[in-house]
Amino acid sequence: MATQPVFKRTYVRTKPYPEKKVRIVNELKELFSKYSTVFVIDIHGTPNRVIQEYRFWLRRRDARVIKAKNTLVLIALKQIFGNVDEKIEKIFTGENLLIFTNENPYELAKWIWENGVRREALPGDIAPFDLVVPAGNTNMSPGPIMSKFGKLKIPIKVQDGKIWVVRDTVVVKRGEKVSEDAAEILKKLNIKPIFETLKIKAAIIKGRYVIPSEELKLDARLYRSMIEDAVRYALNLAVNVAYPTPEVLRISIAKAHIEALNLAVNARYIIPETIRYLISKAVTEANALAMAIAPKAPQLGIQVAQQPQQATAGAKAQGGAAEAKAEEKREEGEEKKEGPSEEEIASGLASLFGG
Repeated sequence: MATQPVFKRTYVRTKPYPEKKVRIVNELKELFSKYSTVFVIDIHGTPNRVIQEYRFWLRRRDARVIKAKNTLVLIALKQIFGNVDEKIEKIFTGENLLIFTNENPYELAKWIWENGVRREALPGDIAPFDLVVPAGNTNMSPGPIMSKFGKLKIPIKVQDGKIWVVRDTVVVKRGEKVSEDAAEILKKLNIKPIFETLKIKAAIIKGRYVIPSEELKLDARLYRSMIEDAVRYALNLAVNVAYPTPEVLRISIAKAHIEALNLAVNARYIIPETIRYLISKAVTEANALAMAIAPKAPQLGIQVAQQPQQATAGAKAQGGAAEAKAEEKREEGEEKKEGPSEEEIASGLASLFGG
């Protein structure tokens, strides 16, 4: 028996869209055209008070907050941008709130996460810190509520017809869940310990590009460090290739001056800028030579100021081990060798100063 082919039925709308939906789609199209960024916020389970608080502050930041059905949002996107990316379609599921803005998406996301709205603790909430019932008058009259204080081990007393807490008492420790009794007591005392923020799904840029929530969280210190490193590396490269920019020329000119001065000193080129370095170098070399000659020719009566660092450097410069040994013998009074003649000394000094 031949089987009948199965055809997939496609829904084709024959009736016109309701006027209200058309108006919403047109409004969405206008917003998508006016604003560069739209934040998609998951508001499932978010208290209305938190949403209203954010609405108030977002209006002051020139943002537009709107709630619309996902199907209408996708229709508006398709009418403006044509095909909608699959990533964007997956975002529009569940109950969402839209925030249209022209702000930098990273800055606005940071503001949303840093400005939570305080609310009352609900059973099952995790305490962000130790939740404390303060000592003092609760303004509650004695009654069945006293048993809940007892369950939470809160010391109380009745005074002037009111319940008083004897001392500050921790009812929920940090990281623990809030119980029903603790939530009720905290609510009656008007203690709002929970900071709740909007849950960002993603930011859509110009109707095409998606930045997921986790990628909106930036470590400012890390990026600052990376930028500083990049600037240092770029400046180092530019200086090494002598790239002529105002920032580089200042360093390159100073570097060239130092290198030219060093070359002039080593070449013994006498100019006002090098003379003091040449004299200092000549004095150092003369002292080193004198220290080497003094123990060998004591009859010359050469006197050299005893500067340990200079003496050691001079001894190393003139040959090291032999001169150090000679100096050691001089200090011990063991002067057995005769020194060089006056002609040899004069010849050495002339050689030292380029004669």
